Amino acid sequence: MKKSVVAISDENAEVSTELISILHDAGIAVRLNVSARDQKSANNDPATVVAVVYEVPLACSSESLRQVIHSARSQWPAVPLIACINAAHRWNTLGQIVARSEFNAIADSAAQLPALLREVEERSESGDSPRPFKHLLEQTVFALPASLRKQQLRGAFTLVATLHGAMCEDEAASFAVNGLGRLISADRWAIYLARENRADTATLGPVIAREFSRGHSLSFDYEWQHELLDSVVAVEAVAGRTAEEAVTRMTPVKRSEKGNKIVAVPIISGDRAIGVLEGLRSGPDSRPFSRAELALLNTVAPAIAMALSNSVRIAEAERLSSTDELTRLHNARYLRQFLVNEVKRARRYHTRVAALFLDLDDFKRVNDLHGHLVGSHCLMEVAALLLPSVRDTDCVVRYGGDEFVVILPEAGAEEAVAVAQRTRAKIEAHRFTGGRRLRISLTASIGVAVFPENALSPHQLVSSADQAMYAAKAANKNCIRLAATSDGGQSGDELRDPTQDGKQFQRIPDERFIS
Repeated sequence: MKKSVVAISDENAEVSTELISILHDAGIAVRLNVSARDQKSANNDPATVVAVVYEVPLACSSESLRQVIHSARSQWPAVPLIACINAAHRWNTLGQIVARSEFNAIADSAAQLPALLREVEERSESGDSPRPFKHLLEQTVFALPASLRKQQLRGAFTLVATLHGAMCEDEAASFAVNGLGRLISADRWAIYLARENRADTATLGPVIAREFSRGHSLSFDYEWQHELLDSVVAVEAVAGRTAEEAVTRMTPVKRSEKGNKIVAVPIISGDRAIGVLEGLRSGPDSRPFSRAELALLNTVAPAIAMALSNSVRIAEAERLSSTDELTRLHNARYLRQFLVNEVKRARRYHTRVAALFLDLDDFKRVNDLHGHLVGSHCLMEVAALLLPSVRDTDCVVRYGGDEFVVILPEAGAEEAVAVAQRTRAKIEAHRFTGGRRLRISLTASIGVAVFPENALSPHQLVSSADQAMYAAKAANKNCIRLAATSDGGQSGDELRDPTQDGKQFQRIPDERFIS
């Protein structure tokens, strides 16, 4: 099924033709401003909606952003929401407002959208989508209530110290719930995170909930250390009115609800509530949470908020370290790990891995004639052309400068050459705008290598494809060359033209590689 996005803008503005054209060239259908009444028919369309894209106008207020987000979430609750900003937005106040808003991702220009859409889709499929805690935490003073007993004091410090070791959001939430279960007696502790947070309502989704027996230990002993290493047996939980009120009012709330005693304390990051801690004591005869227990919860809540926010930032930093900032494709760092894993898999299951090394021909002329900003925009357009040319399981990498690498798992020479031909033809036929409505023609030289025929290690695979690319350059450019076999089966280790069987045009020296 063909993928599509819903493109929306301000009431008084239309979605730009540049955005529509870029997505169209990437093989993504665009629906413009689908209204709520059209949603039912839109869902029956054969195209699959992968995201809602909001093109942020030059003049936009935080209030209008909230209205747009609310409207989009109401019509497409399960679809990622992406903001597309102008380059000028990045350094002004509006850019900061957009960054703090509840968008799943932000594109710095329309040319980044195809790569960003694929990235968002991959994270959605893996359940790895980061929650939008985007601005820095304010300094929080950790001050415990004076009325704490020695055991509670030790427990509070142990919980806070343990939270510092959390490496991901789920781990931070698990540590927090386990610790709360030993710090304050309750039948269930749960953590919910806010999916939306406006002045009048909050949509809360459970991260973790765990039930505790009435005789559960309240000490942070040796058993507690083992408990942290074991997987938590989570239970289903739905946030009630108490939790929602705590997030909306950004203040602790305790009350009886359906015969249960409930306490809810908001998890606050910066100037907004990102979630809520909820404790429940079941049954009409259960005792309510005391003021001392509420004060203790208020004290540890900032530490839990910090652990959750920091874990999300760590995950985001790791993602950014493997992503090219300009094109939003993967970078060389990601390529190394991906290729090592794929070659290991190919060795184990006796399959193949193909590598395409693509270099734009005479790209320096674009920078010299039109400037580096136009050149950068052209690279983003190239990325948008590459992605629809490959499968979702393939890896597209900006290797550096105007060089790109495509890894095709479980693909032989024939399939790799077909992808290379399709990609080369697309680039040759496309007219690049450079973000300035120009009509720039580009071509590409592509080298193809396949494991294990042309290489015996990940390093050698990329190197062989690179050498094949240089052979394509030597053959008047805008063509494809296939690397020679690694075992010397071809006479003289010659590179060959896959479109002309038997034609030999360049020799490469014998090389030894270590994997």
